[in-house]
Amino acid sequence: MTLKGKDIVSIRDLTKNEILEILNYAKKMVPYAKGEKKTKTLEGKILATLFFEPSTRTRLSFETAMHRLGGDVVGFADPTATSLKKGESIADTIRMADAYSDIMVIRHSQEGTARLAAQFAESPVINAGDGAGRHPTQCLLDLFTILTEKKKIGGTNVVLLGDLKYGRTVHSLAYALALFGANLTFVSPES
Repeated sequence: MTLKGKDIVSIRDLTKNEILEILNYAKKMVPYAKGEKKTKTLEGKILATLFFEPSTRTRLSFETAMHRLGGDVVGFADPTATSLKKGESIADTIRMADAYSDIMVIRHSQEGTARLAAQFAESPVINAGDGAGRHPTQCLLDLFTILTEKKKIGGTNVVLLGDLKYGRTVHSLAYALALFGANLTFVSPES
């Protein structure tokens, strides 16, 4: 099984086996993430980061990972400094970024924008959070943490606390945890 060329817009785009494959591969990548080992696996490849809303950890984690794997990064963190400010459509911005890159990571405040990007781009699109809907990469990180700390996902007891209605991370994580058979408890303010 390979994920080459596959968009990751929603955690629902991945099967349970694909998620497990990603988590197992992530475990092998820990020494590279820590800078203990070096590789040029992605040398000559370019990641486009299209961040239409503020991000620190997510954007920097993608950019750092690409650099540690030998690749390069182009993109923006301020859409007002792009041709969008002059009236260019999101579709045209995506097509332009696609022409300059091999893979694209997008974050947008409007739900569904990552799926739209996947329709316009020929290269794979990874959703780094869109609206209140999805955040599959944070979900994968949370699953990796649970698996690392608890040695399993299924059967674990997990409490999801906070903004359950608009928190995009919780929507992705709740689905994935249920897929693996975790026991979920939800706690949030009444409003």
